[in-house]
Amino acid sequence: MNVLHGAHLIEADGSVSGAPLFVRAFAVPAARGALESATLAVTAEGLVEPAIDGVVVGDAVLSPGWTAYHSRLRVIEHDVTSRLVPGSQHELTLLAGNGWYCGRLGWMGARGVYGDRPRVAARLTMRFADGSVVDLVTDDAWRAVASCVLADDLYDGEDLDLTRERGAEHPVIASALETGRLVGAHGPAIVRHESVAPATVTATPTGALFDFGQNLVGWLRLRVRGPRGHRLVLTHAEVLDGAELARRPLRSARAEDTVILSGGGDEIEPTLTFHGFRYAHIEGWAEVTGSVEAVVVGSDLPRTGTFACSDADLTRFHRNVVWSLRGNTVGIPTDCPQRDERLGWTGDIAVFAPTACFLFEMTGFLRDWLADLRAEQHANDGRVPYVVPDALPGWAVIPGEEPESVAIWSDTAVWVPWAVWEASGDRAVLAESYPSMCAHLDRVRSRLSARGVWEGDFQFGDWLDPTAPPDNPIQAVSDPGVIATEALHRSILLTARAAAVLGLSEEAEAWRAEAARLRRAFEDAYLDADCRILSDAPAVYALGIVSGILEGPALQAAGDRLAELVRAAGHRVIAGFAGAPYLCEALTRRGHLDDAYALLLGREEPSWLSPLARGATTVWERWDSLRADGTVNPGEMTSFNHYALGAVADWMHRTVAGISPAAPGYDRVRIDPRPGGGLTWARGSIVTRHGLVAVQWHKDAAGRVSVTYCAPDEVEVELGPAATAAERVDAAEFADTLARDAALA
Repeated sequence: MNVLHGAHLIEADGSVSGAPLFVRAFAVPAARGALESATLAVTAEGLVEPAIDGVVVGDAVLSPGWTAYHSRLRVIEHDVTSRLVPGSQHELTLLAGNGWYCGRLGWMGARGVYGDRPRVAARLTMRFADGSVVDLVTDDAWRAVASCVLADDLYDGEDLDLTRERGAEHPVIASALETGRLVGAHGPAIVRHESVAPATVTATPTGALFDFGQNLVGWLRLRVRGPRGHRLVLTHAEVLDGAELARRPLRSARAEDTVILSGGGDEIEPTLTFHGFRYAHIEGWAEVTGSVEAVVVGSDLPRTGTFACSDADLTRFHRNVVWSLRGNTVGIPTDCPQRDERLGWTGDIAVFAPTACFLFEMTGFLRDWLADLRAEQHANDGRVPYVVPDALPGWAVIPGEEPESVAIWSDTAVWVPWAVWEASGDRAVLAESYPSMCAHLDRVRSRLSARGVWEGDFQFGDWLDPTAPPDNPIQAVSDPGVIATEALHRSILLTARAAAVLGLSEEAEAWRAEAARLRRAFEDAYLDADCRILSDAPAVYALGIVSGILEGPALQAAGDRLAELVRAAGHRVIAGFAGAPYLCEALTRRGHLDDAYALLLGREEPSWLSPLARGATTVWERWDSLRADGTVNPGEMTSFNHYALGAVADWMHRTVAGISPAAPGYDRVRIDPRPGGGLTWARGSIVTRHGLVAVQWHKDAAGRVSVTYCAPDEVEVELGPAATAAERVDAAEFADTLARDAALA
């Protein structure tokens, strides 16, 4: 990119300990007339926090985020015109953090996956009234000094010494900047969203325990005064084990910040790390005075969708879904935000993307991430890695095997762009992703067995099926080949539709023919004479129905059998990541709406609502991450902030509230609430590119349902059976209630 023309990547040598601060003094010329504009462009392999005269520039944190560094390096631009005065001396500084580039990544202890040290590049461009331009770029004239950050790591935390004075200046190492890697920041910046005061503070023998009442992602902000040299230790966790922080689910992540106080009034934020936590313990708190609050950090995603209903628990569950999405969108879509992982697992966002695209404006965020997916896929011969960016190069679940495409996780190359297209109507996302969709399908088609189905390869399958043992989450009741072939069929159908949207009619027809061949192979391999699917589990019927691979008698039988299995389980959720998101949708499509509601509203474990009784404020990785007796699940993967199982919220939006796009981008909208489950009212809304669409329905004591809705004048509305007599009202009539719903999360 031209905005960094002439700049070099600079790094500190081994003589600077901790996070280096790169400094450059400069003067703004006075003889060139008024300063018309000043733009600071920065990028980093790692993190960079720019400041002018000691004051941080811009609102972004953890900048420039995480990308597939071998192909893409994001550039952030700041308008700093108001910060500079002609004729004055200034100092530009760049604080560099390890971040994702050279900090720890993954649970295997890998450090420096991309490089050993953070490197930064910047260009300050000043334009004057006389038409002249003055540039200041990173080069070997800069100097590196030790900052007050002694150590920083995203998993382990940040160590600060506020007594540390700026030491000697050291030369920097300057390297050529490969401009071919540079990309603009098309996705939103990571920012501070809000601050949360502690709900309770409890004294402990060594300090104080703070409960913020909400599992969130970010860091603590301290405004304190204490003795010079006094050390505070800030430790974080999502839940308590008795009266202590439950640290085992963090695995090897230290999740601990330390601060050595200056002796004056200190305002402290460890901005080169982040934590997932509800509770924080501060050792040494009794010796200081001041305040503590939690700062919520994440990508700057505008809220678009809301939901509320007469069941307080279901409304609360929806709130938890929103908070899990917020916590797992720190730059990229992640699995969890707290332990030694926090990776861009593709399977989670594959199933959750429709929910995400209703709740928040996700187009820029997901398009940016899909660019990383394409880069990693290209580097892996068409295979979509398990995580994007690929922080696990060459890693396979089964030791000694080469990693290969896996159903749902790799299908994200198709499912995510389609979800973005449906929500946004932005044709560009399909145009960008279509070659990636085809590359994924071509790779998988080469893996099909002699029977023409996807079997024999490693699969995550119905990951974290609740019947699986805690130490073996892959041991689901659903046959992995069945799950894989069903997911593949959905991907082929969606790719055919994408080809049709793009005007590629011959390719669309070829993909439809491929889907038909796969459907016949599936029937031969996996259906018995009674239309039972191999392994006869809820997930195989649910995914079979929504994937389109079943038709005729097999489709009807699948709906009926799914309802039988759900009833036999007492309307508890007997499915994991592959099946649970689609259970309610599949039941509804096949005429079993009452069973779908009973499943959604069940309180017995495993269920979506059972964690609420144990204090859940986000969606859990496991249905029983915290067990009924208050103990933490012994499984090694026990996160209390995973959005994947919250994907059922898509059904809540479409069926309970009754809002869905009848055409991409909500050019047409379907208003089709399906009351049930004893609910007496529900409402939902989404801000589309055309404006607000909102629905509210009430059921009176006699069972009569009344529906009101609003939609932009230019949007055609299709009304479902319960809404045929619906009243169309002005958007202003929804304003107060929707504002309250949004404020809930």
